Amino acid sequence: MDSPARALPHRFNRPGGISFVGYVIVVLVILWSLEGAGWSLDRLLSSPPKLADFFSRAWPPSTHNLDGLAWKMVETLQIAVAGAAIGIVLSLPIALLAARGVLAGRGVNLVVRVILGFIRAVPDLAWALVFVVAVGLGPFAGMLAIAIDTIGFCGRFFADDMENTDPGPAEALTATGARRIDIAASAVIPAALPAFVSTSLFGLEKAVRASTILGLVGAGGIGIELKVGFDLFDYPTALTVILMIAVVVIGVEQIGAVLRQKIMGPGR
Repeated sequence: MDSPARALPHRFNRPGGISFVGYVIVVLVILWSLEGAGWSLDRLLSSPPKLADFFSRAWPPSTHNLDGLAWKMVETLQIAVAGAAIGIVLSLPIALLAARGVLAGRGVNLVVRVILGFIRAVPDLAWALVFVVAVGLGPFAGMLAIAIDTIGFCGRFFADDMENTDPGPAEALTATGARRIDIAASAVIPAALPAFVSTSLFGLEKAVRASTILGLVGAGGIGIELKVGFDLFDYPTALTVILMIAVVVIGVEQIGAVLRQKIMGPGR
């Protein structure tokens, strides 16, 4: 018998029969997915020269029409900020209906959560296409798409944040006969407010990333410049747009990380 000192750590224990079958199924599903995705080792190995050719033709980035691209980037940020702000504000009352044990009954909770799940399941570009049909081309359609997407994101997490608050203050108010809406306003929402702010910052970061490509379907922003650059084989301009998007998205993420650390405290 192996001594305790020579025994394998728990994480290296041999899997049981059911676990082994589960691992095999997971591997088979991954292999099946790779086949369906058109995995090709030959094409992968032949791609570096093509990428090198692209970057050789795209470098240096174009400075032509830099002012126009900058204004398109500003429009992109406007779409993201406006859409995220509207979505965050509308998410709070929706989250109150989705949070279990806060304001509404289980039936309402379930219906609202299903709706939020549906909103999250539809991609940003699909919402943009819907609103392009509804309100026409331009940044207004993009703003509405971002607002809907933000509702799906923040509404779900706002509800979870409220469910995870300390139930003590709410129970104390319930014992005094306070109404549910008063308990939510006086105990649940204040306790969840730091988490709300953190989630809202994540929602804004998500909105900025999404808004950079909405122009591909005519919903405003700098995405249309990226599409035109590739369509016209103007790779220097396309590379300029890619670099601008990267700088803006990384900058917004860094600002959000700093703000979250100040709000939630070190280690969050």
